[in-house]
Amino acid sequence: MSRLSGTGMTLAYDKRVIAEELSVEIPDGSFTVIIGPNACGKSTLLRALSRLLKPTAGTVLLDGADVHSLPTRTVAKTLGLLPQSSVAPDGISVAELVARGRYPHQGILRRWSTEDERVVTESMAATGVADLADRSVDELSGGQRQRVWIAMALAQQTPLLLLDEPTTFLDIAHQIEVLDLCAELHERQGRTLVAVLHDLNHAARYATHLIAMRGGKIAKAGKPGEVLTADLVEEVFGLPCRVIDDPETGTPLVIPRKRAAAPVTAEA
Repeated sequence: MSRLSGTGMTLAYDKRVIAEELSVEIPDGSFTVIIGPNACGKSTLLRALSRLLKPTAGTVLLDGADVHSLPTRTVAKTLGLLPQSSVAPDGISVAELVARGRYPHQGILRRWSTEDERVVTESMAATGVADLADRSVDELSGGQRQRVWIAMALAQQTPLLLLDEPTTFLDIAHQIEVLDLCAELHERQGRTLVAVLHDLNHAARYATHLIAMRGGKIAKAGKPGEVLTADLVEEVFGLPCRVIDDPETGTPLVIPRKRAAAPVTAEA
């Protein structure tokens, strides 16, 4: 059984329904990427899986139990979330923000420990922000801030990590930097990652499992080579394209078709 799944979900904001009868299963140990056009329900699905949004029908299961029936601390020890827009408190340092990832492990009788200190130090080292520990988060570049937020999520030590558009607003170099880091977490630490991405070629390169969405439904799910075909890209995104093998990785590479030249009109 998958540790994280959703069955027969209706997802809505007030009376605005985003998806109905939506079912999804996240393979254990995968780097799952959710793709689809704007407003198709990608981030809404991620919010439901992370317990931020309760389905009006259907169920999200975490380790076989309804995620909304579980204590908050239990969920926080199992499932970490990096939201789309993360805002740090004014003046907080990198080390202080990363340390907040240890809050689920604290309690009335359990205070800050040498184990907490070790985990925070290792999380900052793993994300390449150890030398920024005393810097204010406000002073950092977008790429550095994103690494700090990932370090905080790492400090939670959750086997499941959900990331909503982790490369948004980053330049291409920092996008690759963050995705390389995510791939390392998946490959070296065996974590199950679920990310929403817009770039199809990034999704194909990094994912082990793809979920393509359209209009609040799953259009197709499976390995990138099975999902990312020219027919599917045109069906889901309305984009005529060719799909070839990436010369660097062998993964699918989406090449949009050349735009037809505008007809030349003769002058009167």
